[in-house]
Amino acid sequence: MPNIIEITDFEAPELDVYARLSEGQLLNRHEPEKGLFIAESPKVIERALDAGCAPVSLLLEKKHIDGQAKDIVARCENVPVYTAEFDVLTKLTGFKLTRGALCAMRRPQLPSIENVCSGARRIAILENVMNPTNVGAIFRSAAALNIDAVLLTPACSNPLYRRAIRVSMGTVFQIPWTFIGDAMDQWPYPGLSLIKNLGFKTAAMALSDDSVSIDDPELMAEEKLAIILGTEGEGLASCTIADCDYTVKIPMSHGVDSLNVAAASAVAFWQLGRSRT
Repeated sequence: MPNIIEITDFEAPELDVYARLSEGQLLNRHEPEKGLFIAESPKVIERALDAGCAPVSLLLEKKHIDGQAKDIVARCENVPVYTAEFDVLTKLTGFKLTRGALCAMRRPQLPSIENVCSGARRIAILENVMNPTNVGAIFRSAAALNIDAVLLTPACSNPLYRRAIRVSMGTVFQIPWTFIGDAMDQWPYPGLSLIKNLGFKTAAMALSDDSVSIDDPELMAEEKLAIILGTEGEGLASCTIADCDYTVKIPMSHGVDSLNVAAASAVAFWQLGRSRT
């Protein structure tokens, strides 16, 4: 039997995780084994459960207990299910955006780079991409367009931030990923050297005079390729570009000089992911 708990006290500490804790508090850098994240909507929660993420509690609009979230409640039978009518739940910060279902889950232990890249032919590396919306959108494109894994430098926004998960539609639970170390001095070295030692050629997405087009035959023929995308606004660091095997550009028209990093990732993944199928 599910443990259904009617919400009567909005200040109950059990609800802090949904309404009052910041992303930093959820991440819990000092005790990462106690870190949490929030999955929103039945589809996203199901993808997180399928990936093996452990639920802590559910917060559901009452009608969804026997409706859209019925299967989720069954899969989470040993965790508390907090519930109320919609007009009551809207008093909790942000609940209007959740499609009636939230799940607090434990953050999984991150795998090694070697594990994430095992068997991969096309990977994406995000250098200092700090907007969680962009991170989520990049993951969604990676899942859809034949990218096997995603690596992130330590300054990137965490893929398990609430907005990143929501924008990705839960694909952060389907694409293997990890961070390249936990300190800023891990990138570009030794991180870039490790990627090359795993057999990947590296392609820096950047506009420069010696760039090759994204449909360059030699580039597309590479057996293992790491597509490196830079931070919003400034793009990739010059030292990263200098040490990559290729500098790659997306041809532009109408005087447009560049695309948003999330849009650029979709174009790059579509073109370069095709060459591995």
